[in-house]
Amino acid sequence: MQDREVRIGREAPLDPRVGAAVRRLVGDERYRRPEGWPEAARDLGAVLSRPGTGRTDETWSVLATLGAVDLQLARAVEPHLDALAILGEADAVGHDALAVPGAAWGVFAAEGPAGRLTAAEVGGGWQLSGVKPWCSLADRLSHALVTAWVDAERRGLFAVDLAARGVQTAARPQEWHARGLVDVISLPVTMTDVPARPVGPPGWYLERDGFAWGGIGVAAVWYGGAVGLARRLAAPRGRPRDQVSHALLGEVDQRLTAARAVLHRAAGEVDAGRAAGSAGTLLAQRVRAVVATSCEAVLTAVDHDLGPGPLVAEPDHAARVADLRLYLRQHHAERDLAALGALVAEQDRPW
Repeated sequence: MQDREVRIGREAPLDPRVGAAVRRLVGDERYRRPEGWPEAARDLGAVLSRPGTGRTDETWSVLATLGAVDLQLARAVEPHLDALAILGEADAVGHDALAVPGAAWGVFAAEGPAGRLTAAEVGGGWQLSGVKPWCSLADRLSHALVTAWVDAERRGLFAVDLAARGVQTAARPQEWHARGLVDVISLPVTMTDVPARPVGPPGWYLERDGFAWGGIGVAAVWYGGAVGLARRLAAPRGRPRDQVSHALLGEVDQRLTAARAVLHRAAGEVDAGRAAGSAGTLLAQRVRAVVATSCEAVLTAVDHDLGPGPLVAEPDHAARVADLRLYLRQHHAERDLAALGALVAEQDRPW
């Protein structure tokens, strides 16, 4: 598996249990199909540490490795790991989070124009009602952490059993025309008086330190996806390299080196306790900007060097390109750069 492993840092080998789980995932084709994704997520969730507990570099390296092998698999596993990290963080600060053995988790926090999901206290507990849009893999998961409005201004985070009475997952939407991540389908979920357990107080989900760290974990998957494309570029398959080809390969190496460096440094900052509060927010914005820009440069360089042939004749390559292009749109490009710039403007000595 070492030839397929993507490491953010080089200091230590993977924990043996983590290495064994990753080998199973990348070596068994059933984990590459949607029906195998929940099991893959549970297997990794059982052995990986959550960010901030000393092995963040390892956790993000595993996400990058999955991204290099199969971005759809990585995209399916990442929310489960994020949910476990959220629950662990809630426990760590005394919020008494819900643990469900054997659960396959999603995190549904998007908002949309077609209504909202609201939370109400009923008989000493909480119930959720309304529509939650953009719920990735809702038809394949057992549980989810869901944001819902507790009043006109605040959202809380709630743990929900997706098999509970009152949960209705829509069929595959007719407007779903994705050419990348084609099997990672996001569905609207309707809830009617669904029992839910709060995870932290209102606002805690967005205010906690781990919110920024989860965003960096997504960037680690992007990085892995770019590594997968770079590996194809490095194997020209009989085509002689010219000076332009060497220049593009150098461009890719430069971009990947920058992305790996910021991810590795960020992992160290998180584990050292230097990525809390506003420092963590700034760190995450910087890392995501560098990694996203690097991945977009890799996509362009690979297209320019390989030309149209692999895009029409190599299904795996064409899928990698489409998957990464779509996944990168979780970074909001110039809008996220504007947010980064606003944070930098607040710093006395940003560099």
